[in-house]
Amino acid sequence: MLLLTGEYEAVMDSKSRVFVSNKLRNQIDVDEHGGSFYLTLGANGVLCLYPEKCFQQIALAVAPGIGAPDESLVFERLSFALAGRVELDRQGRLLIGDKFRTRARLGEKLTLVGVRDHIEIWNSDDWQQYVSSNLPQFQTQTMQARQFALQKQSKEL
Repeated sequence: MLLLTGEYEAVMDSKSRVFVSNKLRNQIDVDEHGGSFYLTLGANGVLCLYPEKCFQQIALAVAPGIGAPDESLVFERLSFALAGRVELDRQGRLLIGDKFRTRARLGEKLTLVGVRDHIEIWNSDDWQQYVSSNLPQFQTQTMQARQFALQKQSKEL
């Protein structure tokens, strides 16, 4: 199971490359999850970087089961059309194409966020706004999750 965590500040260089932190890359087992990645536009217009095997599992498992045939076709077209197979260079940099940068509203200052099975690439200001707006909800959810885990643990004893 892949469990990517953390937030990492980055800067897009003049050649549209961003360094993916060693701390993030080292969380990915190349043998288990693959050595290349898929870059795709995710929920809320956030740019997502999936290890290849994680992307394949999601893209192939979800597409057939979504809603009516027309909805499934839209999902399939866009999920594959808006994705691209990419590799990091020897220094761990990712080249982000013009369309991805524009669609994800990326500037020079970026924040890379580990989100379970993928890395999200945020404009840093947008990420800070998202954290500020959603922190109260997250704190409530964290408390509920902890209570649930403690209840489950006490039943097992």
